[in-house]
Amino acid sequence: MSYQPTPADKFSFGLWTVGWQGRDPFGDATRPALDPVESVNRLAELGAYGVTFHDDDLIPFGSTDAERDAVVKRFKAALDSTGLVVPMATTNLFTHPVFKDGGFTSNDREVRRYALRKVIRNVDLAVELGAKTYVAWGGREGAESGAAKDVRAALDRFKEAFDLLGEYVTDQGYDIRFAIEPKPNEPRGDILLPTVGHALAFIERLERPELFGVNPEVGHEQMAGLNFPHAIAQALWSGKLFHIDLNGQNGIKYDQDLRFGAGDLRSAFWLVDLLETGGYEGPRHFDFKPPRTEDFDGVWASAAGCMRNYLILKERAAAFRADPAVQEALTAARLDELATPTLAAGETHAALLADRSAYEDFDVDAAAARGLAFEALDQLAIDHLLGARD
Repeated sequence: MSYQPTPADKFSFGLWTVGWQGRDPFGDATRPALDPVESVNRLAELGAYGVTFHDDDLIPFGSTDAERDAVVKRFKAALDSTGLVVPMATTNLFTHPVFKDGGFTSNDREVRRYALRKVIRNVDLAVELGAKTYVAWGGREGAESGAAKDVRAALDRFKEAFDLLGEYVTDQGYDIRFAIEPKPNEPRGDILLPTVGHALAFIERLERPELFGVNPEVGHEQMAGLNFPHAIAQALWSGKLFHIDLNGQNGIKYDQDLRFGAGDLRSAFWLVDLLETGGYEGPRHFDFKPPRTEDFDGVWASAAGCMRNYLILKERAAAFRADPAVQEALTAARLDELATPTLAAGETHAALLADRSAYEDFDVDAAAARGLAFEALDQLAIDHLLGARD
């Protein structure tokens, strides 16, 4: 298999990914700025399906209306000529110093109002370009010290902002939904809505929860020591996986944004298996950073590697599921029983209490002695991941 991506694979990239210049807290840029149009052209050549952007990735902050219109016109022409689509857009509420205490939850009311206007303006552009999802990453919505932020009031302001945006897109008749992107820390010491679970609970408090889901990122959950495929499974179970950011991460440390497949390859295998079998139909979006050691040839090699690794893992996961030995191992591990309801159809608590086999006559020792054959099943998965089985 060539592992050559096509638009049917729905692979997308942010302008900020391939366009990252390599700055970090300890070093200046190692690459010059990349023209968004060149990004569109090169991604199309690599077989990508879509491109995404923050407002400031595409239109330099502080541009005049005329300058903005010219940039958008040129970007649209590139999309038309390549066939790339814009499945998602977002707003930068974290780079400019005005957002040093956040956008929607800044203690400064004027900043909060400005942030809302900035987002609304870019939502209009996102809809104009055909985006169906609008991601909200609150990277500066947090605090470093206890007294500086009343978290309950901040959550009120977060809710207020999202309720206003939900009302706005509804009144405008826009066909777009919002996806909240959780992250535990960095750049703030502690960021609000730090995990998928926090975001899912928050969404249920909104006035239009049906318009809001999550945009989980591999590295963000792993920074908190959490199991990313488990988070995705809960988002799917909740009907809230509106979008996903794929990258690589090596455990609990700073946000590495490695190319997808680098870092925790075992977790990446289970993630692809879940996405391909769990009903997710959205873009496979790569939010990574080509290492600052690379020139532009390395940038495009890194982007191509993201897609190649996904396709390899997709092939490996499909082979795992189709393997008769795996099917036997799944039965031995009683996965079919887990899918069977604990209560029979129509069974009540009274019927359960009357069933002596469920308690009084249940052989606890025999059940405790039964093995679940998980190791054999897991080794089969490793064999398939490493290409050791036909």
